[in-house]
Amino acid sequence: MSEYQHPYKDVTFALRELVGFDQLCEQAGLDEVNGELAEAILEEAGKFGAEVLAPLNQIGDREGATLGEQGVQETAGFAEAYQAFVESGWPTLTFPGQFGGQALPNVLGTAVNEVWQSANLSYSLCPLLTQGATEAILHHASDELKAIWLPKMVSGEWTGTMNLTEPGAGSDLAAITTRAVPEGDHYLITGQKIFITWGDHQMTPNTVHLVLARLPDAPAGVKGISLFIVPKFLLDEQGEPSVRNDAHCVSLEHKLGIHASPTCVMSFGDNGGAVGYLVGEPHQGLAYMFTMMNHARQAVGLQGLGISERSYQQAVAYARERIQGTRRDGSKIAIIEFPDVRRMLMQMRASIEAMRGLALLASAEADRAKAAGDEAQARQHNERVELFTPIVKGWLTEMSQEITYLGVQVHGGMGFIEETGSAQHYRDARILTIYEGTTGIQALDLVGRKILRNQGVAINSLLDEIDDFTRQLASDPEMALLSERLSKALEYGRQATRWLLETGGQTDWAPGAVSVPFMMLMGYLCGAWVSCRMAQSASAQIAASEGDIEFLQAKVITARFFCEHLLPRTSGLLETILNGSESVIALPESQF
Repeated sequence: MSEYQHPYKDVTFALRELVGFDQLCEQAGLDEVNGELAEAILEEAGKFGAEVLAPLNQIGDREGATLGEQGVQETAGFAEAYQAFVESGWPTLTFPGQFGGQALPNVLGTAVNEVWQSANLSYSLCPLLTQGATEAILHHASDELKAIWLPKMVSGEWTGTMNLTEPGAGSDLAAITTRAVPEGDHYLITGQKIFITWGDHQMTPNTVHLVLARLPDAPAGVKGISLFIVPKFLLDEQGEPSVRNDAHCVSLEHKLGIHASPTCVMSFGDNGGAVGYLVGEPHQGLAYMFTMMNHARQAVGLQGLGISERSYQQAVAYARERIQGTRRDGSKIAIIEFPDVRRMLMQMRASIEAMRGLALLASAEADRAKAAGDEAQARQHNERVELFTPIVKGWLTEMSQEITYLGVQVHGGMGFIEETGSAQHYRDARILTIYEGTTGIQALDLVGRKILRNQGVAINSLLDEIDDFTRQLASDPEMALLSERLSKALEYGRQATRWLLETGGQTDWAPGAVSVPFMMLMGYLCGAWVSCRMAQSASAQIAASEGDIEFLQAKVITARFFCEHLLPRTSGLLETILNGSESVIALPESQF
């Protein structure tokens, strides 16, 4: 497996030229935060990822986590890496200062998180889930619960999990049967949860589980679900872990990938009931959990980017080293000189740069909403966050399947051999389109909640913004070709949206039948948009003889490749949307 190197120049370029990081910080009133600080943080994060986390990646895949008498034992070396992670202050970056956080912009946290996910995807899931659990408590718990649990979760001293899924309740959370019975100042939780990422380990003194359960008087369906804090260890009078709670991992899942990330079956209340504390109001648990789920969904999209970057780096290194073929003069040829290998590497590169740009842009919208000057502006930015979330989760993770596949393909037969490490990226990526809501669920969320429910206001606002940029791009002779191709894809996006609003909503089944093609079309369109924006900035710097010319020229070429090789897919997707919905449901169920 090749060594990991943080794509520092590409990330800082996207933050500076696409996100407008300095302007964002100024708008948010963060006087001491700027691009220079962000670049220093990213440089240190890159070192930590390369030197501490990446060397454990293949070991974790090979050895995995194990379950013994003391619970789950993480892969050797992970505990030491995690302690170094906490001591360096990495978990605290974006959380409020009152709980020990550094209050840095969300988008900077996203850029840093990419490092952990590229360097060691299995490891990165532990802080990812902790961040999500912390956000849910921060937004919805009482001040008393916040004071008890947040300081050590923000610092990373304690980790967190989310417990939604049950054997009989996957995507259908209305079927949850876990019970919570009041007893004094707490509740007793009984039930079983499955697929709980990092549900147990020995790296920290405590693990804080967020558990969905029903109260005895709960109404049926999703309106009867409440959210509870259920710690692994109950706290003593000094707020330190003491007595073991009745919450245990009873088995580990044996998985295709992410072997070092323990996926637990958690049992609550086998010995009388696990002590839990109600978060917020009764019966509001699902709404509260969506705070965590929306954070996790964008984070999983970022995982698609992270694992794709790692696969790409390994494919490039192998293509440079692999000698295959002889010239007429007898000299040997590295496969990176072959046009089809170049095509695969360019497809990986162009996809990754578009994915990174979109992930950062979406993340920055949360910062802009927080810093907005009035409610109307905040609402517009929040609507953009909501719109981007299923695209980031769905499109980025679907693209990661293709990119990591190409990574194996570049290796040829050696890609099929585990020792090279390329196959691990392919296997690790496979879960990303499934957990935190499948691709189909993301697509249904996009067309249903984010478009049909508000009659397309948010999506049309985005399309108008892309249109304004396309017209601006057309005025630059150097960008005319990109403008032409982006304009054509934009029209496909408008046609698809009109069909969805005017025709698709007339039947119960049509939106669902074409939701994934619609989401993918929007992903390619947004990917081209951000790629062209970065190309425009690069072209302007070239014209002014500023910056690293070779790097900037590569930006323009990569955007051109995206528009020529990936953006044309929007045409076929539009054809499917306009004409393919009926055939999805035409075949009788008995014929499957």
